[in-house]
Amino acid sequence: MIVSLRQALESDAPSLSRICLLTAAAGSSAEALHNHGELPGLVYAVPYVKLPTTFGFVIVNDETSEVVGYVLGSYNTRTFEREAEENWWPAQRAKYPVDGPGKVTGKEADEKYINLLQNTNAAPEQSIAFSPAHLHIDILPQYQRQGWGKKLIGCVVEYLKGKKVDGVWVGLDPKNENAKMFYRKLGFEDIEAPGAYMGLHFGNWRA
Repeated sequence: MIVSLRQALESDAPSLSRICLLTAAAGSSAEALHNHGELPGLVYAVPYVKLPTTFGFVIVNDETSEVVGYVLGSYNTRTFEREAEENWWPAQRAKYPVDGPGKVTGKEADEKYINLLQNTNAAPEQSIAFSPAHLHIDILPQYQRQGWGKKLIGCVVEYLKGKKVDGVWVGLDPKNENAKMFYRKLGFEDIEAPGAYMGLHFGNWRA
C-alpha cells in the first residue's frame, strides 16, 4: 500500500464528507445512524475547503487515488465562525429547515445535526485563549495506528508556525477515549472549558 500526504483541495469535499460520516460515531461509522449521511460533513469537514482562514491536509492511497484521512482547521477561529455565519450556514439552514413545508426529517442523529445547523455554537473563550487555531482530524479505521495521524498533526504544526501561531486546540467526543490517548501522546493537554477540548502548545509537540 502506497500512501502519501498533500494539501486538501475543494474538490476533495465529497471524500471529506464520506470520511466524516465513517468516523462520526466516536471514531466508528455513523452510516446506520443517518438517513442524511452528508450532515456530519456539512458541519465538521466541508466548510474547511470552502471558507477563508482555513487549512487542510489529506492522506491519499496512491494506488486508488482515494482520500482516506484528513486534518482540517482554521488559524483564526473567530474569523472562521463569522465567515461561516455569513457564507455557509444560511444555505445549509435553507436546505435543512426544522419546520414548515420543507422540513427535513430523519433519524435521531439527523435531527441533532439539523438542529445544530440552525444553532451553531461558538468556540468557548477558554479554547480561544489557548490558541486562535483549531483542527479536526479523521482517518478511516484501516489506515489508523500506522503513524499517519501524527504526520497530519505535524503538517499542521509546521503550517501554523508559518502563520506565527504557537498552538492549536481540538474539540472531542467525550466518549472517544482512543482519541484522548492519541492526543496526549503527542503533547496535547486538557483545556478547562464547557465540553471536551484539548490543546497543544508547540513547545510540547512530540515530533
